[in-house]
Amino acid sequence: MEYLEFELPIKELEDQLQKCMVIGEESDVDVTETCQQIEKKLEETRKDIYKNLTAWQRVQLSRHPNRPYTMDYIKAICGDTFLELHGDRNVKDDKAMVGGLGKIGDQSYMFIGQQKGYNTKTRQYRNFGMANPEGYRKALRLMKSAEKFGIPVVSFIDTPGAYPGIEAEERGQGEAIARNILEMTRLKVPIIVVIIGEGASGGALGIGVGDTVLMLENTWYSVISPESCSSILWRSWEFKEQAAEALKLTAKDMKKQKLVDEIVREPLGGAHSNREKTFEIVKNKISAHFEELKKLSPKDLVKTRMEKYAGMGVFHG
Repeated sequence: MEYLEFELPIKELEDQLQKCMVIGEESDVDVTETCQQIEKKLEETRKDIYKNLTAWQRVQLSRHPNRPYTMDYIKAICGDTFLELHGDRNVKDDKAMVGGLGKIGDQSYMFIGQQKGYNTKTRQYRNFGMANPEGYRKALRLMKSAEKFGIPVVSFIDTPGAYPGIEAEERGQGEAIARNILEMTRLKVPIIVVIIGEGASGGALGIGVGDTVLMLENTWYSVISPESCSSILWRSWEFKEQAAEALKLTAKDMKKQKLVDEIVREPLGGAHSNREKTFEIVKNKISAHFEELKKLSPKDLVKTRMEKYAGMGVFHG
């Protein structure tokens, strides 16, 4: 397990507990009471640290190397029922954007989402979760297929942004994202969006329009990353903590601004600390929200979705 800087007190206590148990096993000394004391202290420290996280610490947790990615959620939720679909029928298959059909119980869903890599090789293969225009066009193709067959869409967001390379711009990155936003607002099937990690800029918005937008507790959603914001305002990355605070990018801030519909609680220590529990929570949330959304007719679904987004940012003086 890898630890972030603010998690080091937890690591120290876990190391102490491990040593204590080893001493108990290798000698006749009864260390039960000592171990219990350390366990109690560990539990208190955990609660204390994760109860008072800053915006920047949540950004760090959203990028934790052990945090589950889109394919982890899909495989855990759908099991063997998932069938991955490839290509945008235009340029190529974008490995940073994944999608396909899968089932939760007896209900079929079209899953789409950005996929990051686990090591240097897979990160390059997945382009660090930064999709090209063909990735967004692939996502749109899959959503249109879902609409044709009356299948609800589930979108997992986890990206540091759309790929900013010159070839992406040449192939129409901005147009691809704008097209997706337009088409998603009028898609005639339920769309459930789940922010599972980083939700940066237009890269996230390209698959982020939904009837229900869920945001995991330790994730962020913003027009710009704290580092980029810091480098623009202060010409340095050193002020990223201040930028994170000012951007109001945490789940709590987003819920307060009515930009997301629900905060999904993570196990203590973050999604990576108990993956199975996290998968179960997300699976149940998707099913519960679909049960509500399926009651609406396609016409009402689109009308409600459009009204929801048209009402964002409205200010009554």
